[in-house]
Amino acid sequence: MAESVSTRPSLLVRIRDRQDHQAWTQFVEIYAPLVYGYAQKHGLQDADAADLTQDVLRAVARSAPRFEYDPRRGSFRGWLFTVVRNELRDWFSAQRRHAPGSGDTDAHKRLEQQPAPPDDWEEDYQRQVFSLAVEQVRQAFQEATWRAFWLTAIEGKTGKEVAGIVGVSTAAVYLAKRRVVTRLKEQIEYLQAE
Repeated sequence: MAESVSTRPSLLVRIRDRQDHQAWTQFVEIYAPLVYGYAQKHGLQDADAADLTQDVLRAVARSAPRFEYDPRRGSFRGWLFTVVRNELRDWFSAQRRHAPGSGDTDAHKRLEQQPAPPDDWEEDYQRQVFSLAVEQVRQAFQEATWRAFWLTAIEGKTGKEVAGIVGVSTAAVYLAKRRVVTRLKEQIEYLQAE
């Protein structure tokens, strides 16, 4: 991690610049799977969910240059959820227009009745950020260090068990776990800085 968490520019400010490819890549890595998963949970097939995801990303790209984040008015993810919900509603409406009588209005009604993002929206976001942080942080550690962390922190094995598996002391296992957890927390904070 080249930049510290406290000095990182806000991703929302950075995506105002369409030429900031690093910011847009990071934005897409975090939010595209979230949008895609939400679309699939609401009955869209793979290709349709991918199309909807692109529509949402285009809407964000159109809004980004003039987007003024004000935490008093709500979270960015809340705003994004509204964009997703509107795009999904429009998608269902278009399907009804193009295929009369074959659309399901129950999904449309459910979407209109959801005033706030559901819990799974936030949970999916947290999982996506964690997954991305794991992918980015893993490269910074040797395999034995990563394995010691994974077996203790994720799989719940004891330090003594892991020491035997990895071939290091129990103290080294706990040190490895602490180093990786610290780095993961920093990377998650970095990714979540909005």
